[in-house]
Amino acid sequence: MSRRPVSLARQIVERSRNSVANSMHSRTQQSRLLSVGLLLLGAILLICYAYSASGRSGNHNQALDRLLEGDSSCAADFLRALPILKKVYGNSMHKILHVGPDTCSVVSILLKEDDSEAWGVEPYNLDDTTSAHCKRLVRQGIVRVADIKYPLPYRAQSFSLVIISDVVDYLSPRYLNTTLIELTRVAADGVVIFAGYPGQHRAKLVKMSKFGRPAKLRSATWWIRFFNQYKFEENDSAMKKFEQTSNKRGFKPSCHVFNLKPELTRQQH
Repeated sequence: MSRRPVSLARQIVERSRNSVANSMHSRTQQSRLLSVGLLLLGAILLICYAYSASGRSGNHNQALDRLLEGDSSCAADFLRALPILKKVYGNSMHKILHVGPDTCSVVSILLKEDDSEAWGVEPYNLDDTTSAHCKRLVRQGIVRVADIKYPLPYRAQSFSLVIISDVVDYLSPRYLNTTLIELTRVAADGVVIFAGYPGQHRAKLVKMSKFGRPAKLRSATWWIRFFNQYKFEENDSAMKKFEQTSNKRGFKPSCHVFNLKPELTRQQH
């Protein structure tokens, strides 16, 4: 009679041991499966990232090559001046609106910059020659197609800095005034204009046809008179710093470069 309790106790101990062993074995298998799963997931993510990065890099390089290789556009001037503008404007370069016919290419390049938030306005409608990448940026809302002679679909001071290239040369003074009022309205820190320079920058025929008029390659004197007439205030300190940094780096723009203060500054005066 005294052996049954002992046998029963042993059975309970053995079952307990087996249960613990099975539990530990099951956990070990789960842990191994989880580790393998995490490794596979990590590998997949790395492959996807590498593929995505190579695609973005390809778009970046193609856009840069297209603008800089044999191209006299003011957008190319802006991209060459990008390191200089970063010295001049610092944190204001973190949220940029670019306006111009090459805005998809420019925005693609700006998005590759560290801590850059870039948006764009394409001043004329897309057509069959527009790249698939540009159409994708439009679908995503990063680039908008808008007639810059009319109010822009942005709130006041939506962007730190507004960059304009290859577009103001096609506007009459009346529309130019309206456009610059809108662009200084949506800028918090300033507007940088890259405009054609007589004798150096020549407009492309394809862009002349889309705007419906040839480019007006105006002199620096004309621009200064225009700014004074319509009460646009130049940012003299930014312009001075831009010129000094350009000289140090040996950068000579082929287009005019003007720095305007935002609308907020005009209202204060």
